[in-house]
Amino acid sequence: MARIAGVDLPKDKRIVIGLQYIYGIGPTASRKLLQKAGIDEGVRVRDLAEEQISLIRNVLDADYKVEGDLRREVQFNIKRLIDIGCVRGLRHKRNLPVHGQRTRTNARTRRGTRKTVAGRGQRRGAKK
Repeated sequence: MARIAGVDLPKDKRIVIGLQYIYGIGPTASRKLLQKAGIDEGVRVRDLAEEQISLIRNVLDADYKVEGDLRREVQFNIKRLIDIGCVRGLRHKRNLPVHGQRTRTNARTRRGTRKTVAGRGQRRGAKK
């Protein structure tokens, strides 16, 4: 099992897919990284030689910000938005969708489970 950037890559997957288990590496970055390292995309993680793994590590360290450093940077960016009090920061602070999605319906993942509020039901045909 190859361990790159503190992540154990699954040994039965192709290396182009296995690299995507690292936070900050997607399909495009994975392909470019392997191209720079000169490694075939089709080779399985278990079939990698130690020299190939070290080549991947070197390219990754030189060109990409991944895992802990990237998570820290993202959290710092969110904290900065909150500190300056911009709309995006306030949305982060209140646990609401940040990119303009509707919240009257949907947005359950971000807002959490429903909390029933008394008197908020629909009053169809009720007389005042």
